[in-house]
Amino acid sequence: MRKNVLIIGGTGFIGYHLAKSCLSLKWNVSSISLNKPKKIRILKGVNYLILDISNKKNLKKLDQISFDFVVNLGGYVEHTNKIQVKKYHFLAVKNLYEYFKNKKIKKFIQAGSSAEYGKSRVPQKENYICKPLGIYGKYKFKASRFLLKKSVKFNFPVTILRLYQVYGPNQDQNRFLPILIQACLNREIFYSSSGIQKRDFLFISDAVKAFLKTLSSKNTNGRILNIGYGQSIILKQVMSYVGKKTKFFSPVYGKIKIRKDEALNIYPEIKKAKKILNWKPKVSWRSGVLKTIKYFKKANAKK
Repeated sequence: MRKNVLIIGGTGFIGYHLAKSCLSLKWNVSSISLNKPKKIRILKGVNYLILDISNKKNLKKLDQISFDFVVNLGGYVEHTNKIQVKKYHFLAVKNLYEYFKNKKIKKFIQAGSSAEYGKSRVPQKENYICKPLGIYGKYKFKASRFLLKKSVKFNFPVTILRLYQVYGPNQDQNRFLPILIQACLNREIFYSSSGIQKRDFLFISDAVKAFLKTLSSKNTNGRILNIGYGQSIILKQVMSYVGKKTKFFSPVYGKIKIRKDEALNIYPEIKKAKKILNWKPKVSWRSGVLKTIKYFKKANAKK
């Protein structure tokens, strides 16, 4: 019997790639989002539902479908807007729980964030006491804590996957790597911070494999798992590599100030994910960045 999966945020970057993989497994895929998918992210076979899940009543439109799996990748892209971040990263999560708590789903994956750890020492571990600093991290953590309590009290089959910087083809151009790559390809000045920060970069195909392995695992309920590459790279090194591969790089360092709540070094320990999911990242950051550059080159040529 074909599995039914619901992806909240299925029109976004990670949601698109996850939906594509689920279709390849012959699963029935439904997506919830606030807006229709961009042309480049429309997948034949996906049931696209345009719903605002911050309104609990809207979820009744799902009554006709019985889902096996639910993956919550939804949220609000502007992380400084407190009202919207609370609405879509916390209150919407509570609505999803209320709707699905008695639906006998096999798995609910909540996409968490490294921002939940705040400025914790690295490598960041799942058992750390979380002290998020920004609005986004705080509401992500509140959502994680809420769902884990429901797992303990009512056996709700939730797993929190705490994601680090996921990147790759088809990513929106409001993230570090796509902005950098496009600036280099277009031979434009790249306004940057000092570039001394160190970040963990995980290629999209590795992230999707972690989601799929979690959906098929019986040992992940009630757990938090870090999903990242497990190693940080200095941003200046990444910038230099992109410049080398695109044959152009014109940076203005220090133009963007480092935020007060921004940790200088972020990367996770991924031992739990390796052991429990039998998963590990396979795409090196250089290989992944090269694949991403090739994608944007090809996309630009079609314009």
